[in-house]
Amino acid sequence: MLTHHRRPVCLSLVSIDLPIWSSVETAATLYQKDKERFHLLLREPTLPDCEPEPTTDDDISQPHQPTFRLLWLEISPYRVIMTMQENGKLSYRHLWERGTYGISRYWLQGDSLQGFESLRLRNYTRSLKLEGYPLPQNLQLEYELWSEKLQLGRYVLNLRIHN
Repeated sequence: MLTHHRRPVCLSLVSIDLPIWSSVETAATLYQKDKERFHLLLREPTLPDCEPEPTTDDDISQPHQPTFRLLWLEISPYRVIMTMQENGKLSYRHLWERGTYGISRYWLQGDSLQGFESLRLRNYTRSLKLEGYPLPQNLQLEYELWSEKLQLGRYVLNLRIHN
């Protein structure tokens, strides 16, 4: 039986070797799929430079309303999948599995009306720790991002789910 819980969360991403740091605190919905599998759904504001551009005169005349990005995490002690979707020009999906190479895929919408371009990178999951029972309370994921033979940095993703 699918159960869900509304919880405050803090999601952060820090680079170990680059000047990259991002954090968001918001409310999320935690869905329990079975004993060890969970889905977490949260919204966060879009990045300031990624606001969708107006496409019609009606869009320009209407007051600006904040837009949100939708993050969906599929969590288990063995694997994490994170998908981000927004109405703007960027979407991504990461697959992390402890001790293996996964895929990080980004979709970028160009200025033309011909659809999306895809960028595919590899990630190597150095560690994946999920703590908390019966509901998860903390997820810590350390990974490397690769393009062919070039390492693009080491990162730590931390998700704290408050009771």
